[in-house]
Amino acid sequence: MPLQQQPYGTWASPLSSRALAESLSLNDVQWDDTTGTLVWLENRGAKGVLVMQQGTQGMRDLTSELNVRGTVGYGGGGFTVGGGAVYFATPGGRLYRQSLDGGGARPITPSFGDVAAPRLSPDGRWLIYVFSYEGRDGLALVDSEGTHWPRLFATGTDFVMQPAWHPAGDHVAYVVWNHPQMPWDGTELRLASIEYDRAGVPSAAATETLAGDAGTAITQPEFSPDGRYLAYLSDASGWTQLVVYDLARRTQHVLTGGEAEYGLPAWVQGIRTYSWMPDSQRLVAVRNSGGIRQLWEIRVDNGEATLLKGLEQYTDVSQVSTSMLGVAVIGSSSVIPPRVVSLPMNATLLPTALGGHESGSSIQVVVEEDAAEQIHRRSSTETLPVAALSVAEPVSWVSHDGELAHGLYYPPSSETFESNGLPPLIVYVHGGPTSQVTAGYHSSAQFFATRGYALLMVNHRGSTGYGKAYMNKLRGAWGEFDVEDSASGAAYLAAQGRVDAGKFVIMGGSAGGFTVLQSLVTKVGFYKAGVCLYGVSDQFALAMETHKFEARYTDSMLGPLPEAAALYRERSPIYHAEKIVDPIIVFQGEDDKVVPRSQSDRIVESLKARNVPHAYHVYAGEGHGWRKPETIEHYLNAVVQFLKEKVVFG
Repeated sequence: MPLQQQPYGTWASPLSSRALAESLSLNDVQWDDTTGTLVWLENRGAKGVLVMQQGTQGMRDLTSELNVRGTVGYGGGGFTVGGGAVYFATPGGRLYRQSLDGGGARPITPSFGDVAAPRLSPDGRWLIYVFSYEGRDGLALVDSEGTHWPRLFATGTDFVMQPAWHPAGDHVAYVVWNHPQMPWDGTELRLASIEYDRAGVPSAAATETLAGDAGTAITQPEFSPDGRYLAYLSDASGWTQLVVYDLARRTQHVLTGGEAEYGLPAWVQGIRTYSWMPDSQRLVAVRNSGGIRQLWEIRVDNGEATLLKGLEQYTDVSQVSTSMLGVAVIGSSSVIPPRVVSLPMNATLLPTALGGHESGSSIQVVVEEDAAEQIHRRSSTETLPVAALSVAEPVSWVSHDGELAHGLYYPPSSETFESNGLPPLIVYVHGGPTSQVTAGYHSSAQFFATRGYALLMVNHRGSTGYGKAYMNKLRGAWGEFDVEDSASGAAYLAAQGRVDAGKFVIMGGSAGGFTVLQSLVTKVGFYKAGVCLYGVSDQFALAMETHKFEARYTDSMLGPLPEAAALYRERSPIYHAEKIVDPIIVFQGEDDKVVPRSQSDRIVESLKARNVPHAYHVYAGEGHGWRKPETIEHYLNAVVQFLKEKVVFG
């Protein structure tokens, strides 16, 4: 059947705004070895719900009334499982325990500040977790039955994350850092030895720093199941690599190498990009090369790495969890929406003692060569044929100063429509700005590509995933390289004859929203329109008003105040708002604590006073990003209509 002629940007897409609004967000997945149960956390609108599946039985919800969510900083670390129970955090600073066998959840801590990242002790008696209260962060301990009040375990630093128990219960490892560092700038790995009083209550007897400093980022400490090793991630080489520390010999060796990243910037608690195999002889880890994130198996003795068979179709995997039953991840690709998937393993017990711990047995684990993945949960109905979707293409280009920048290109895609000429281009700028767009499923990219737009998702200098030197390029240069790399990427695609140079759109949220505003200030007329979501307009206000986690972030991005005041003013779009004359649509959450509403209000006041074509939407009950389905649906429809008026037919 011949394709129908229809202008770019007006194609009838099979992907509706409502379908996107009603899709699930899959946040984490973990095994409980005691019961062989897989538990995952999914967001249904604004609510986090825990779901479980045991073996081949049907899945069932564990929580219904409670909202499961870690609330320290940007969140994450919402739950842990072990011993046949799940332990989870809720807004309001409370931890709950719930049996996987059924029944309701019961609180084990009082409502107090914010909590996240609970971890169960090997004997199942204690939970260690991250807390934040009135600007004070630390680790706390509570018994797993909630019989006693929580007690402090570790304090004295501005931030803490990722606590992990030694299998013998005699040590805890965790990561700390202080202002003005961000966790991808520099952190320390702490190892605390545990002593127990007569009542069997644990506390930290002594603490030492094993690795890290103000210029070296350490993340994700995890002990091997046999207790011999402590693994962690370090960017000391300039790329985030896996390191293994021998606890008895007090020696360490780097397992991985090359120009690839095995970690992520710790924007949230509870990140897991690797996990120990039960035999303690191998790990499975996510290897990120050029935005392709796949699962590899790595031997501890020689660092030999092989792509894990059975999950190769996924080009973006996260939240790795292992057990004697299998490897579980959240996986997607540019044309496969996120799924909770697992790969089965065969496990055999052997009568051996490993690592000096008299366990009496060790585990030999083999991933079957022809193992078939099990799909436990899909984030959407997956009814669209792959041919209807746009396949992401990694691209690189020479930016304004002769250095390379990177991104992902999505061409327009349809089984029904075609158009004459070249498509309009949406230049999408990620947040952070220390983030990265990877080759996973981006529903917003497909939403616009299936309507006849091309998209360039920019990983400008300052993004992670391309080594620390690339990330550090934005230090003192926020509002420069992000702006220039976005524009040069658009110009590159136009020069290649792939997009219409007269129909560029720039879109982004948070730090990406700042890049939108700064681009419209400094590159007047280059973009046909801008789409700004909760963008930073005033760097002074950001430094004074934002939350604790990012309170000193601008020290590295622009410089410390008051010394860098002139640069803050130069990179604050609100002080140059009169230069914004191109059409723009602005979106803002009324309850945003990261970039308060006043940042958008002031920009819109200037637009209104000067009769600049614009639209402004403020969403009640929303913060820094959209959670409600009705908000997501309205936002997408508003952008489509705005772009039709200002870009397609403007």
